[in-house]
Amino acid sequence: MQVTDTAAIVTGAASGLGAATAARLAAAGARVFGLDLPDAVAAVPAVDGVTYVPTDVTDADQVDAAVAQAVASGLPLRVAVNCAGIGPSMRILGRKGRHDLAFYAKVVQVNLVGTFTVLTVAAEAMAATEPLADGQRGAIVNTASVAAFEGQVGQAAYASSKGGVVGLTLPAARDLAQHGIRVNTIAPGIIETPMLATVSEEFRAGLAAGVPFPQRLGRPEEYADLALFLVEHDYLNGETVRMDGALRMAPR
Repeated sequence: MQVTDTAAIVTGAASGLGAATAARLAAAGARVFGLDLPDAVAAVPAVDGVTYVPTDVTDADQVDAAVAQAVASGLPLRVAVNCAGIGPSMRILGRKGRHDLAFYAKVVQVNLVGTFTVLTVAAEAMAATEPLADGQRGAIVNTASVAAFEGQVGQAAYASSKGGVVGLTLPAARDLAQHGIRVNTIAPGIIETPMLATVSEEFRAGLAAGVPFPQRLGRPEEYADLALFLVEHDYLNGETVRMDGALRMAPR
């Protein structure tokens, strides 16, 4: 499936994986609607082919409005890539006591429920488009993490949410097959994102040393290339693809 002259939605589009993906899809000829929180959207520089839409993915009404804006472009909505997420840590029993339940719920709400909300609303719009070859109407790419498989100390909430995204992938692909919509997930390892911008070079080098090969941090552009590949490859469906240099996370 080609993305030229189609509409695409990318969440978390103001930075990191989402920003790289929005730019990559736009370069491939898509009209991209980049969803992110209002403060993030206000600060992002303009990118050709990308329209930024202030959206909280945990708010269904806002997601509905953002998808409606993409549909109103007059181009068929064929692509949705879910990159929005948060990754704070907290131990189940820590120095300050037990894990905060509201904190846990928030991580799951953003990473898992937000992903499901965008997937569902976007799929409804895709299902209303004219089918392409083989009855294909669209492709959705979600973002999990290697933490879904090897969650570390302090990652109970994060690993739960990302494990939920992995678990969502196959049933979503099966549910949406009758509508000609494919669903795949990327599980990145340690990626060079703004979350790592504040740590020391020594710490970053230590992270990179744990990656078997290539022994470096992943790049957002590599995620974007893989997301586009999953969109364009018509026979990839219901899969979770690790992008981690063969990394397997240690307990801490």
